Order: sequence, then C-alpha cells, then structure tokens
Amino acid sequence: MHRQLQSGGLRSIPGGKVMFGSWVEIENESGLKKRLRIVGYEELIGAKDYISIDSPMAQALYKKKEGDEAIVKTPAAQSKWRINKIEYVK
Repeated sequence: MHRQLQSGGLRSIPGGKVMFGSWVEIENESGLKKRLRIVGYEELIGAKDYISIDSPMAQALYKKKEGDEAIVKTPAAQSKWRINKIEYVK
C-alpha cells in the first residue's frame, strides 16, 4: 500500500521507519516543525535541511515510526520531537 506523493519522486509507506536517506517531518512541544533528511557526512555540504546520520537528532529518530516521540540529548539540552511524517526517495 504505497501512496505516491505529489512532491516529485517521494513516497510515504504506512508503518515505515526512519532510516538512512529518509525525509522526516518532526514537531516539538512548542509547535515548531522541521523537515530533515538523514544522510552521510559527505552529503551535508550546502544542504541546510540535511543532517548527519551521526548527529544526536538522527540517532534519536533512527528506526522510529510516524507518531513516535524522540528525545534528543545534546550537551546543552534535551528536547522532545514527534514524528509527523516519513518519506523515502523513490
């Protein structure tokens, strides 16, 4: 049951998990939304919406599903994010 999306070659898979290469829409408790793609370090250059698979955010999101919450821990703070949507490049 794949649902094709209008946004050029992305697909949403019900029950899918956050993996390497995923586009993830997340939201924090204040309502701030972000859309990120999890990539390798070498793919980060010039891409403001890409995050490294090694980052605290990516590690907290990895293998979670839509609707799950992720706790992101950094030396400066801890924050909670809800996964609204996961998309994969076709």
